Amino acid sequence: MNDFKSILLNYPLEWLLEYDNPSVKYYTLRDILGKADSDAGLQEARREIMNTGLVPAILAKQNESGYWEMPENFYDAKYKGSVWQLLILAELGADNTNEKIKKACEFILDNSQDGKSGGFAHFASAKTGGGRHTEVIPCLTGNMVYSLIKLGYLNDPRVKRAIEWITSYQRFDDGIQESLKGWPYDRLKAACFGKHTCHMGAVKAMKALSEIPEDQRSADVKNMIETGAEYMLKHHIFKKSHDLNLVAKPGWLKLGFPLMYQTDILEILGILTSLGYRDERMYEAVDVLVSKQNNNGRFILENSFNGRFQVNIEQKNEPSKWITLNALRVLKKFFA
Repeated sequence: MNDFKSILLNYPLEWLLEYDNPSVKYYTLRDILGKADSDAGLQEARREIMNTGLVPAILAKQNESGYWEMPENFYDAKYKGSVWQLLILAELGADNTNEKIKKACEFILDNSQDGKSGGFAHFASAKTGGGRHTEVIPCLTGNMVYSLIKLGYLNDPRVKRAIEWITSYQRFDDGIQESLKGWPYDRLKAACFGKHTCHMGAVKAMKALSEIPEDQRSADVKNMIETGAEYMLKHHIFKKSHDLNLVAKPGWLKLGFPLMYQTDILEILGILTSLGYRDERMYEAVDVLVSKQNNNGRFILENSFNGRFQVNIEQKNEPSKWITLNALRVLKKFFA
């Protein structure tokens, strides 16, 4: 099969290109229709992201110093705090040259990044400034690296250090005999780095590394990507690796956007296909994804944190342009 549209019940292109969601329109033009950066329509859609809809609504609630809500609650104010807004803005394709976006990035780097290790913490250190060394967590580190790369900070030395944190400390363990010892594993063995790695933290690390252009990936990044991809594939995306008859977490079969620190089969398939994987161990998850389209070829928002965001994003249990776009991205790559 060489045309993903043949497995759709309908091709929802015109719906995705409507003006009400400039981010989806932009990414549809770029990723589904393959428009070049020089295309006038693509450039117009890119500009509209900052003028219409969610991005300007979120930025309107930003403090002039670059944060949302109380500055010290940049993580704990779920999902209205600063780390969550940065992640959402990155997902929406916000313009990284915008001064408000730059202030948000600098606020997170100044308050959440641990100066000792380069990872990102969910509390700031009153003593040393920056993120508290003892509170660095992998899912937040992955999400912030992903966001900062999307927002133009790939070559910033602070982001380079955060990438090194991932390649140095991130684990993809699948049931080792003993938990690792030392920092950061001692404190996180009950949640993130036990005998089995937290699946969500592993996914966010892979999401971050997949954003690094292939020609800029170090040997350590490439090795980590290979290890992480095999970890995901070993689980057939959503299964228990030691008993593939069992679903690891039923919630991963419900599609959502944005996912914050959670994950689902669509996000994982998106990461793997963006990295060029088309492995037979992905087939079941792809079949589940295809089965979720309605008669119009649209996909439903099944999981949402609406009511907890600064601005609600689409409507739960209704067709979602974001889920549909991301599904088409996966199917286009997988069936190329």
